[in-house]
Amino acid sequence: MSTAMEHDHAPTSDGGPAKKAWVLVESMFGNTETVGAAVARGLALEGFDAEVFGVLDAPDRVPDDLALLVLGSPTHAFSMSRASTRADAVRQGADPERATSGLREWLGGCHPGDHPPPVAVFDTRVSKVRRLPMAAGPAARRLAHAKGFAVLDRPTYYLVDDVQGPLAAGEVARAAAWGRRIGALCQDWWTARALSR
Repeated sequence: MSTAMEHDHAPTSDGGPAKKAWVLVESMFGNTETVGAAVARGLALEGFDAEVFGVLDAPDRVPDDLALLVLGSPTHAFSMSRASTRADAVRQGADPERATSGLREWLGGCHPGDHPPPVAVFDTRVSKVRRLPMAAGPAARRLAHAKGFAVLDRPTYYLVDDVQGPLAAGEVARAAAWGRRIGALCQDWWTARALSR
């Protein structure tokens, strides 16, 4: 049986090639997409080649050489979006094209591949309801786990000042710092996996 290193997943600190990460986001008003871009910048500082996808553009098959998958979603009605909540976002000014599908649907139809990468999850939510008992991040974590992905850490969240945004002060910098943290956790995960074989 081959090791994780032989599959070229584990990011190196010896100047080797950057490892692949996908940051896959659902974003109705652009706020979750902005967070995803900041996370990707943080991952790049940890040696990852991080590509940001909107859910409508993301391939449904996860490649075997992907080292990390980051999932981001806005919180709609205490969970991930549904067709009805996306339609409500359109009524509030979101682009109708963004409402055709969401992260829930992508996770339902994706193929994790033969060597699923670990997953990290975040959501965005309105500042006035920051302490939600249920939200998109935990829901995405459960769906990802059910698809066979290992989850690196508890979901995190980022605040927007109102439904349409903007992001609250400091959230972009916090997202970049989280990207670095998730990158380091991912490296540890692949190292532990290789050593356990």
